Amino acid sequence: MDIEITSAELRTLPESEYALIDIRSRTAFDYGHIGGSVNIPENELENAELPQDKRIVLCCRSGRITPDIAEALRGRGFDAYSLSGGYVEWLRDTMENRDITGQVELSLRKKFKKSIWCRFTKAINEYQLVQPGDKIAVCISGGKDSMLMAKLFQELKRHDKFPFEVVFLVMDPGYSPENRRIIEKNAESMSIPIEIFDSTIFDSVFNIEKNPCYICARMRRGYLYSKAKELGCNKIALGHHFDDVIETILMGMLYGGQVQTMMPKLHSTNFEGMELIRPLYLVREADIKHWRDYNGLYFIQCACKFTENCSSCSENGQSESKRLEVKNLIAELKKVNPQVEKNIFRSVENVNLSTIIAYKQQGEVHHFLDSYEKI
Repeated sequence: MDIEITSAELRTLPESEYALIDIRSRTAFDYGHIGGSVNIPENELENAELPQDKRIVLCCRSGRITPDIAEALRGRGFDAYSLSGGYVEWLRDTMENRDITGQVELSLRKKFKKSIWCRFTKAINEYQLVQPGDKIAVCISGGKDSMLMAKLFQELKRHDKFPFEVVFLVMDPGYSPENRRIIEKNAESMSIPIEIFDSTIFDSVFNIEKNPCYICARMRRGYLYSKAKELGCNKIALGHHFDDVIETILMGMLYGGQVQTMMPKLHSTNFEGMELIRPLYLVREADIKHWRDYNGLYFIQCACKFTENCSSCSENGQSESKRLEVKNLIAELKKVNPQVEKNIFRSVENVNLSTIIAYKQQGEVHHFLDSYEKI
């Protein structure tokens, strides 16, 4: 008996006849999953209650580890199958010949005008992120945040209030062919004219054991700056959102012993005349997810080839990174105080230097005792 079932075969089955179990991490599942699937991470599967009266279809990232798990479940009496190619193959099959440009753009003008579009334009105006004459490299990783940012910039261009140019830039640091194809298909389905250039970053960090993701991110930013400057751009735009900002504030305090934030824009220290801007600075991640799900969009959590084995990027395949710990902490605090996210964000806008022991400015340390006797 064949232990694998294809995406096409799965679509022909009545939903009442099978249970689709996604064994990826909760982070990966939350980032994108097949409708109707249930998330039971691999390490929890053995003790989970599974239906005996239904066909069980197991889904991982690329279909490489679920055949053995399905075989083991069959040994326990379950009618278990592995989804061939996993989530990646299902995603590729779903996006073939798909054109949702009109639907996506209409949703930004109507349903998500207040929650996304207005917050995007507020950040543009409040932090002066886009100026007349700018040429901006909108950097697309292939995830929900950067794809949304690209559509918002297209919408901003249509308003044509002042002249500026955009380039939709994708760097391929060594994606597997299927991951690159998913990025290309998503862009094609939403009419985003991406420009792809190659690098060998994944090969460069392959043998690095300590903080490979951090080093990879730093290298990617350098490549993006360099390519953007080559194309005549003076700014690169990244897709960090409101939740990234408040998580960074808490991470600095809890793990770094410092008060700092993720700035809405920065001058590059290595590429003269270049700036980094974050136009999604005021947009909530929950609203981005809502936009994604409302339009039936699907993305891969991480296109890095190190995650081909269905694990997350963090050590030992565990998704409990420091950022996730802080995200969970904020979620718990929000249950008691619904305003906690806004308060964290506002805390770095309302710094009272008269009550600060010491602070740094331009690399110079200032201590309260320096002026204490002068008061």
